[in-house]
Amino acid sequence: MHILVADDDQNICESLSWLLKSEGHSVRVCGSGEEAVALCRQEPFELVFLDVMMPGMGGLAALSQIMSEQPQVKVVMISGQADLSMAVQATRAGAYDFLEKPLHPEKVILEVAHLRKEMQIHTQVNTLRKLVDQEYQLVGKSPVMQMLRRTIEKAAPSEGRILVFGENGTGKEMVAREIHRASLRADKPFVQLNCAALPKELIESELFGYEKGAFTGATQRKPGLIEQADGGTLLLDEVGDMALETQAKLLRVLQENEYYRVGGTAPQRFDVRIIAATNKDLQAEIDLGRFRQDLYFRLHVIPITVPPLRAHLEDMPELAGHFVALVCQRNGKKMKTLTPQALAALQSYSWPGNVRELRNIIERLVIMVEKEVMDAEEVRPVIGVGTAEVEGMPAIAFDQPLRDQLQAYERSILLRGLQQFNGNISRLAAALQTDRANLHRKLRQYGIS
Repeated sequence: MHILVADDDQNICESLSWLLKSEGHSVRVCGSGEEAVALCRQEPFELVFLDVMMPGMGGLAALSQIMSEQPQVKVVMISGQADLSMAVQATRAGAYDFLEKPLHPEKVILEVAHLRKEMQIHTQVNTLRKLVDQEYQLVGKSPVMQMLRRTIEKAAPSEGRILVFGENGTGKEMVAREIHRASLRADKPFVQLNCAALPKELIESELFGYEKGAFTGATQRKPGLIEQADGGTLLLDEVGDMALETQAKLLRVLQENEYYRVGGTAPQRFDVRIIAATNKDLQAEIDLGRFRQDLYFRLHVIPITVPPLRAHLEDMPELAGHFVALVCQRNGKKMKTLTPQALAALQSYSWPGNVRELRNIIERLVIMVEKEVMDAEEVRPVIGVGTAEVEGMPAIAFDQPLRDQLQAYERSILLRGLQQFNGNISRLAAALQTDRANLHRKLRQYGIS
């Protein structure tokens, strides 16, 4: 580490500098608080040893200025006249620790080693957090994605419950995480329960936790997800698949803001923001008697709909590039790219699995294709296109609405036409036997520029 030692005792500066350099650190020394502050303005330090009693600016005054110059630096105060009140004052001002003189070499070495380990862990955590943020990042600048972001910006700072609608693979969890990151609870836990992945017998114990002896195998008390998410956000993913019996218990929890652990008799209060997500039409589920209307009203405070990928295919270049970079980074691959023809092939597909399917396709391409520049000839076999699709027509999907497929087909015609006529709108309008105003309107509708 790069370390600063500030002490008016030259012997301490020299001995501490020698000790730290012998451990492989680089060290600067100075004899006053003023010099310490000046050095911190000139170069970054990771650790500062700062004497409390120095002529002129004392250590505590210097500490305040050093922390304002370098908020991330760790400062260890040292003093031969230390008392508890001074240590408390230094800690409140931002000091990392307080050591008494005479300094013991072994204690100093342990202190520095402990701090270095702590900083390494902090760096690793930040790196992992950035990777997670990249994994769950909303990508796209299309009108529908801009509208989605504006909705999130409005909803996130509030405490209102949110119900996220969207097909499988559209990114409902990403939206929930984005809401959490932009909320006042961002520094608290984000916890997720997939209601479709657990049988109804296990959902309650996962959600509410259980007491020791509640059932065979319950050898100790286990906190539930509500307790784990205290102060933060709980995502109830695929809430439409929750059993009616569990729905009734969740409704009571939301009404009374308390729950009982399985096998418990004492009510547990909680402070958690609930976000629910579903790929089902809950109104239809209510009509069929599979979802409680009163629970729907409790969850449906702020509705947010995540668009399917086919509704914003103009985001394909940015989405595909994002996933290529992410997969290359995670797999230690040299950065790869997709040609315009490859992107056009991706845009011609109907994407029934939405963004999740795109991510999987990109991962397969990055891993299996050896070339650094991936072309349409590598993309088409992976997405399983036929003869018509090789020419740029979208795939036929009998599980998708006819209107959406017709729009995808129309969009593909416009894209191919622009490519064929080198972007000449007048020639394309004449070829398609339509007027230029109608063609411009269609291009705007599909976000084609």
